[in-house]
Formats: sequence, C-alpha cells, structure tokens
Amino acid sequence: MKNQELIPNLFRTEFSKVVSVLCKTFGISNIQLAEDIASETFLVAAETWSLKGIPENPKAWLYAVAKNKTRDFFKRKSIFIEKIKPTLSKKQELIDNMELDMSEENIKDSQLKMLFTVCNPILSTEAQISLALRVLCGFGIEEIASALLTTKTTINKRLQRAKTKYRKENIQLDLPSKNELRERQSNVLTIIYLLFNEGYYSSTNEKKIRKNLCLEAMRLLYLFLDHNNISEANALMALFCFHASRFEARQDELGSPILYDEQDKKSWSQELILQGEHYLHRSAKGELVSKYHLEASIAFWHTKPEESQQKWERILQLYNHLLQIEYSPIAALNRTYALAKANSKEEAIKEALKINLTKNHFYHALLGELYHGVSNKQALEQLQMALSLTKTKSEKNMIQMKIRKIKPSS
Repeated sequence: MKNQELIPNLFRTEFSKVVSVLCKTFGISNIQLAEDIASETFLVAAETWSLKGIPENPKAWLYAVAKNKTRDFFKRKSIFIEKIKPTLSKKQELIDNMELDMSEENIKDSQLKMLFTVCNPILSTEAQISLALRVLCGFGIEEIASALLTTKTTINKRLQRAKTKYRKENIQLDLPSKNELRERQSNVLTIIYLLFNEGYYSSTNEKKIRKNLCLEAMRLLYLFLDHNNISEANALMALFCFHASRFEARQDELGSPILYDEQDKKSWSQELILQGEHYLHRSAKGELVSKYHLEASIAFWHTKPEESQQKWERILQLYNHLLQIEYSPIAALNRTYALAKANSKEEAIKEALKINLTKNHFYHALLGELYHGVSNKQALEQLQMALSLTKTKSEKNMIQMKIRKIKPSS
C-alpha cells in the first residue's frame, strides 16, 4: 500500500486506540491532550515515512512514537506533576519510566470504556455522535462536518463543550455501575444506531464517508457485543448486516441513489445477508422484542428478492407492530410503501396524507411514486415539491428522471 493511502487508513484505525489508551491512563479530562499527542504522532509518521519509507511494522512504530511523544510532553510541561499525579514523591523517575500499555487487550478495554463514556447521557445526542466520530472512529473535523451536514465551526464548538462538561462533572473513563448499566447500554445502542443511520440515510454526496460511517458503527457494535451479548445488540447487528448487504446496490457510479425496486439484486452481498440471519437468530433468544428486532425483521424480508404477496404482508405487519411500540413519522412513511405493495396505492395514499412530513423531500418523492398511475397530475406536483426541497445534485437528478417518465395527461 502506498504511503498516501496507508496514513489515512492507519489514522482511521489507530488514532482512536491511542486516544483511548491515553485517556484511560491520564483521565478523560485530558482528552484534548490525548488527541494532540495522537495527531502529532501521525504528523511525524507522514513526514518521516515520506523521506525514509514505510517501516516494517507501521502500527508498532506509531505506538512507539506515541509513547515518546507522551513522555516528552510531560517532561516539558508541569501538567503531569500539577494535575495528574500531584502526590507522587518520585515524579521525575515516573516520567522517565513511563510506559503506555498498547497491548491489544488494553486497547480493547480502553475503547470499550471510551464507548460508554462518550455515550454518557450528560451530553446531548449531537455531542455524543460528534465525539464518537472523533475519538472512537478517528474522523477529522471536516469529515465529521460533512457527515453531519454542518460546519467545522459547529463541530469544534460541540466537541469543546463536551470536553468542558467532562472536566466540570469530573467524569471518569470507566464502565458504568450495575445500576447505571441498563440505561447506559440503551444509550450506547441508540448512538451506534444513529451513527449508522447518518451514513446509510445521509444526504451527503460523499459515498466514501457515508460507507465509513456505517462500517465504524458496525465495528463499535462488535466491540459492545464482546462485552454485552444482549438480545437488542444482536438484533441491531442483524439490521446493520442486512442494510450493509445492499450498500453497493443503492448508488450508481455517479453517486445517484437507486431505489429498492430498481436495484440489481445480484449485487447484494449474500455473505452479509447470512451474517444478518445469524445475528437475528441470536437475538431471538431474549424475551424482549425491541424496535431493533422489528426493524431487523423488516430488513430481513427486504433481502428476499421475490415480489410475493406474503413478503409485503409480513413487512406491513412488522411495521404495524413497530409503530405501536415506538411511533415515528419516517417509519409511518415507510409503512405506506409496504401498504401499497400489499394492498393498493389508493389505500397507501390515504395513509400517507395523514403523516405530517410536508417539509421532507422523501415524503413528497414517495407520494409522487404512489400517485404515478393513479393521478399523474398529482404525481408531478409531488415530485416538483420534492425537487424544490432536496439539496443534493444526485437526488435532484433522480427526481428529474422520474418527472420525465410521467405523462401529465391523467
């Protein structure tokens, strides 16, 4: 692998490991320091490797530099003596002999604790997602801004407020107590779920960032499952696998979205579908039926290419159950598509018109689909509305193609 490709790939995988171990060693209140040391480590790598070539073991090289950077920092600054270990009598000896434990076991433990700490409910959901992308997924500020469709200034402020909150509340990098575990587990799964959705349903045109978001969410969920093999987490992993199996089929070479009915079923990943079925089976061992179970089951049926009546009736039933336990306008909108397939477009239109999503371009695009062949005049009006609301060029192109296909006569 070329140096230009290796550095970004290693940054994605190793930045969060270095930050997590440093935070475990010196406390989450020093998260900015941990990020600075990790960033400097990669800057040295970029400069050195471009001149001397890639070392035989790049990861070990990075860990060694991170250790040296940490040691050098505390030799230069009094923060180590004043804030981290103020009661030690042999301070200089500790600095000289300081070692960071970059073993695989400690890295895994550090990242797991970081995952629970990042998902502390004292932070807003937006802050948790931004912090997870930064310190657990190794995303740069610009990447986070692109993924979350906001500005670098907004992300920097969001991260700074979160770090200040950690210091003020004296939050520790550790696993929650038994009393807090259930609440925090649910929060962790919610953040991982939202992280995946940011990639899978994002309006950004940057396909690479969108796919990386999904992969990072899956990696974090694997980490969670190693520690908490609970039913909801297995169901969520099943959902991710089923969705990811169709990732390549959802966009064309230009990045334009391809709707479900028009996707090349042969390009769906059968390996991921089988993994999804495995996790869905594991999730059935618990007594709880969560929204993740229902969404995973819906996604499972979507991996079945045959357009049978039973398929859409089953999906419709699952949506009905999902809306009973946790209503959302988007789920209700998706249900209308299944309703059109299982029953009729006319019935689906009646239900769709009850949903208050009039400022959502997906809402109008779906109504345009439903009206097509029922009232082409209404279909064109809805698609024109969707066109005015969508922001990305690829989606505008897709809607314009649909408009051109509709005859305005009826």
